Amino acid sequence: MRILITSPVFPPDLGGPAVYVPSAARFFVERGHEVKVLAFCSERDVSGYPFEVRTISRGNLLVRYLKAMWLVFREARNYDVVYVQEHIALFHVLGAWFARRPVVIRIMVDGAWEISHRFGLIGDDDINVFETKDYGWKVKLIRKAQLFWWNRVKRIIACSDFLRWIPIKRYGITEQKCVRVHNAYNGPSVEDVTETQAEARAELGLESVESGRRYVLTICRLVVWKGVDYIMRALEHLPEDVHLLIAGDGEMQSEWERLRDELGLADRVTFLGNVPHARIPLYIRAADLFVLNSEYEGLSHTLLEVASLGTPIVCTGVCGNPEVVEDGVNGFLVPPKSPEPLAEAMGKVLGDAELAERFRDAGLEKMRGFTREATFPQVIDILAEAAGKSA
Repeated sequence: MRILITSPVFPPDLGGPAVYVPSAARFFVERGHEVKVLAFCSERDVSGYPFEVRTISRGNLLVRYLKAMWLVFREARNYDVVYVQEHIALFHVLGAWFARRPVVIRIMVDGAWEISHRFGLIGDDDINVFETKDYGWKVKLIRKAQLFWWNRVKRIIACSDFLRWIPIKRYGITEQKCVRVHNAYNGPSVEDVTETQAEARAELGLESVESGRRYVLTICRLVVWKGVDYIMRALEHLPEDVHLLIAGDGEMQSEWERLRDELGLADRVTFLGNVPHARIPLYIRAADLFVLNSEYEGLSHTLLEVASLGTPIVCTGVCGNPEVVEDGVNGFLVPPKSPEPLAEAMGKVLGDAELAERFRDAGLEKMRGFTREATFPQVIDILAEAAGKSA
């Protein structure tokens, strides 16, 4: 089977699809399928993968998407099926539609909510509130546009149960058309990352374990719903030996750097920028605790990676997060936008080595259900069905 995959992001850039797409494409190739990836990426030339990667560099948003539509149209004619990663997917779906090729779309978000949130059309409403309300004509138009492209794909793959029910209940997509396939972790195992916490800190130039410094790590795009500002506010309630490392970049970085300085946390909060993927396991190993404080997650690849590498987790109990982290079992779940409960949960893990170890062990056990072998064969079957091929 010949598979064309489109993605809104690709390494070295950070983001869920940048983890998922290389992993899935490599798995498909290993199973004898031909794959090409078409992705938005900050790098013009990407190599080193067992499949071809064609990138579209950053620039004017409309120009990028029009170029993507043209490239999908041109390339799709040589492939059996187009596998689109949701992100303003209209242009990708139209390109494949004009080329008369079947499309399977994978959703990591209700795109209508993300677009409406980004353009300030729904105030501070999170995705749960958004799904229960009606808004003005602009939001209605965005929802109709999304339904338009969803109606023109063969199948919709949702990465969590939470997400699967949004197209079904809110948009009227049939249960048969929209299926849940969890994300898979495809990275080094806890045994493969051989550096101890002390060695990882030394390699990264961080304070030694003996110094008493404790590190909290968060990895995310710096967009408003990731809630990094509330992690900094929680840090105010924790001892001064607790330091926050923030890996990622995005539109909120400057504003959050100003907030850090206003809170008097310049010596306790470090913005690392866009950390190369190869270095991320070292930061996870160096940290005492990982925090994900987002208002929204489809099913976080970062949580899968952190749990698979044995670092305890505190995250918000929203959307797909509880499908990975069970409160009190392999981490703590807290409400979003709540620095005091977040600080309390962080303090419990940082102050109790036995609890942290229990969370690590339970997290490693939980990850047995999120492997490539458990999830990617399901995707191949769905793509083959859409293409009318044998998997």
